Amino acid sequence: QVQLVESGGGLVQPGGSLRLSCAASGLIFSINDMGWYRQAPGQQRELVALITAWSTAHYADSVKGRFTITRDNAKRTVYLQMNSLKPEETAVYYCNVNPIQTSYWGQGTQVTVSS
Repeated sequence: QVQLVESGGGLVQPGGSLRLSCAASGLIFSINDMGWYRQAPGQQRELVALITAWSTAHYADSVKGRFTITRDNAKRTVYLQMNSLKPEETAVYYCNVNPIQTSYWGQGTQVTVSS
């Protein structure tokens, strides 16, 4: 059974930084493209960043230059470094494989950007 466990969220002031982690089990992590997604209240879940099995990164335009996605295959973990956070980025952040497997969604981690 695949489990994806997100952590690292919290309350941060505008302009601050957070590093999210997603630990994976139950799948061959190294061959999967991995993505970070977020869902704000009342909005649809959106892709924030993607890292391929070869560690090529892709970003939503809204986060380019501020967010960095990385992976550690030995630790079966994908990370999202978020800098210069904005209040409108308050959301629950999730990881998943790409393309998405709906059964893989975890609990996510709440990120709140507020002064």
